[in-house]
Amino acid sequence: MILASFIFLVTLLFVIWQPKNLQIGTTAILGAIVSLGVGTVSFDDVLVVTDIVWDATLAFIGIIILSMVLDEIGFFEWCAIKMAKLSRGNGHLMFIYDLILGSFVSALFANDGAALILTPILLAKMRILQLNTKTILAFLLAGGFISDSASLPFVFSNLTNIVTANYFNIGFMEYLSNMIIPYIVSTVVSIIVLWLILRNDIPKEIDITLLKNPDDVLKNKTLFQFSWIFLAILLAGYFIGDNYHLPISVFALGGAIIFLAIASYTKSTRAWLTIKSAPWQVVWFSIGLYIVVYGLKNAGLTDYLSVVLNDLAQRGDMIAIIGTGFISAILSAFMNNMPTVMIMDIALQDIPNEALAYANIIGCNLGPKMTPFGSLATLLWLHVLANKGVKIGFWEYSKFGLIVTPPVLLVVLVSLWLVI
Repeated sequence: MILASFIFLVTLLFVIWQPKNLQIGTTAILGAIVSLGVGTVSFDDVLVVTDIVWDATLAFIGIIILSMVLDEIGFFEWCAIKMAKLSRGNGHLMFIYDLILGSFVSALFANDGAALILTPILLAKMRILQLNTKTILAFLLAGGFISDSASLPFVFSNLTNIVTANYFNIGFMEYLSNMIIPYIVSTVVSIIVLWLILRNDIPKEIDITLLKNPDDVLKNKTLFQFSWIFLAILLAGYFIGDNYHLPISVFALGGAIIFLAIASYTKSTRAWLTIKSAPWQVVWFSIGLYIVVYGLKNAGLTDYLSVVLNDLAQRGDMIAIIGTGFISAILSAFMNNMPTVMIMDIALQDIPNEALAYANIIGCNLGPKMTPFGSLATLLWLHVLANKGVKIGFWEYSKFGLIVTPPVLLVVLVSLWLVI
């Protein structure tokens, strides 16, 4: 346990620190190689981990590529400007509309897509509107939080969702039916809590005349209009695929390739450049870190968790759901939600209560917001902001996350209990 924990902590430290611009994926793969070398994991374990994460990883690649193509044609910028215009210059309405947009993007394009694509667009919009630093930070902190708290409704909305749904053989429609209410509750409660905490930094009036007309940012209006139809067909495909038990990645990656081909044919994007620009480091990060964490499983961490979770399961559904969700949240905040979701799934596999699998997802999606390194989406979000000249300190972020996350998490877990 000591050796496996040491390798994990050093790997996570280098992922957060990134010395000499060492990429997160490279660090995770090096950690996996060390784990194999010292024997905390075996080659058979690598095959087991690959079997667990392959669908989630391929689906992630597809969602990101689709998001990048849509971003190229101006889809997200159009949405951001449109929401700003709908506020009619009311700062508080703009704040709420931006969070609704963030919830929509996170649900359909995953939390990582929201962090990578929407964050720079919102930051650019805030600067065009000539808002002060405090206001920009308020909008950014709120947008960063909603990207994770709203990544609940679909299996593809978060890597943690895909991993858990596959692990417990939860179908697309079954998953949606159980998580749609927690998603709505999470979005509404997040907006209320974020507004209450940040309202003093939001101006009453904002000059929206500084923004372009939404249609002016579109590179291909015909393809933009078609993209709405394509997204509707793609979403329908997920439901159809559920009847035939097809992997999520068939539609996520397949749909992305088809849309990329259409965009390339219409000269709206260059396929090779989009593929080259995709965040491949995230793929290596996902696989590498899961292998490192499997060493903790081999050392007995999941056995300890199973004892605690079994005890909770004996105390009634409400206590079990809330307890499981908060354990996942705390572990995610301190050891990242990617490894946490797998460790918790393994620990839960012999407990005959599927509700706890959903509680694990909620904890792993919201809990990471308590620290800057809790989720990959937050790490990406902070990296994007740093490249744009906005730096948020560790304590500044953690103080915000520790205030906002627990009440939202509690209400969402209670809503899950009511649904289940």
